[in-house]
Amino acid sequence: MLTALIGIALGMGLPVQTSINARLRRSTGSPFVASLASFTVGAACLGVVTLASRFSPGPAVGVLSDQPAWIWAGGILGVVFLTGNLLLLPVLGAVQTVVIPVFGQIAMGLLIDANGWFDGRVVPLGVPRSVGALLVAAGVVGAVVLTPRASPLPARGGDDGRGPRGGPAATWSARGLGLVSGMLSACQTAINAHLGQVLGSPVAAAFTSFAVGSLVLAVIVAVLRTPLRLSRPEGAANPWWMWMGGLLGGAFVLGNVYLAGRVGTGLTVLLTLTGSIIGGLLVDRFGWFGTAPTRTRPIQVAAVLVMLAGAALTRLG
Repeated sequence: MLTALIGIALGMGLPVQTSINARLRRSTGSPFVASLASFTVGAACLGVVTLASRFSPGPAVGVLSDQPAWIWAGGILGVVFLTGNLLLLPVLGAVQTVVIPVFGQIAMGLLIDANGWFDGRVVPLGVPRSVGALLVAAGVVGAVVLTPRASPLPARGGDDGRGPRGGPAATWSARGLGLVSGMLSACQTAINAHLGQVLGSPVAAAFTSFAVGSLVLAVIVAVLRTPLRLSRPEGAANPWWMWMGGLLGGAFVLGNVYLAGRVGTGLTVLLTLTGSIIGGLLVDRFGWFGTAPTRTRPIQVAAVLVMLAGAALTRLG
């Protein structure tokens, strides 16, 4: 029971992290600067944990030199996923920002397993996984296509009262980005899993991924000559919690390492997926961390339940 609660809590932190980073973006004026701050905080936290675990980087350097170039791509794909979420949230809202990438994650995860990509173990598709993928697709249709456009609740506090916004073209472009982002996130998971095996330390692998992501974002910010500044979009002092996105990201990675060692990867993914979708519904409904609140519709809840059933089949089937 405690393990299940930990997994769900970790998953709920993902949409919360996106909302926090979205608030940071409003103050920095740039999704790349906001992502850089989040990655840097996460890398610092994981660096401390890595040092506390007494991991020795010396032997790892020689081992990594013999590995394929894609082993370093986990951090880059993490940048795409995190920054993509910052771009999706204002257009799609918290629920779709969680739901659409989930479909991409599961679809790409099935392909990776079936083909043994990234030096992974080959897991045949089979009937349960195929049915599960179809259920996930049906859930996405219900949550995205059949759900009427969300109506914002009355504005309160610092909210502007606007829910998900953007015309049809922008909305469908954002959904396409979310699908690709989820697929790349599945690749990141597989790459980091292999990196953890090579290094003999999942924590060191997570730190390496965050460090690479921070470096990539620093280069992007430098090339774009994005000013490192803070504004006060509501006219008041910036909230202290807007710097906590990286801490939640680091906690999610470490929590996954802990759970996967106790209950396996499949159940860990299912638990965090459940928490992510629940967290997305709550963030949308109550407008947490500066997000405009929107009404949750019964069809959304039903679609989410169908997705969870499908995810269970794809991961446990």
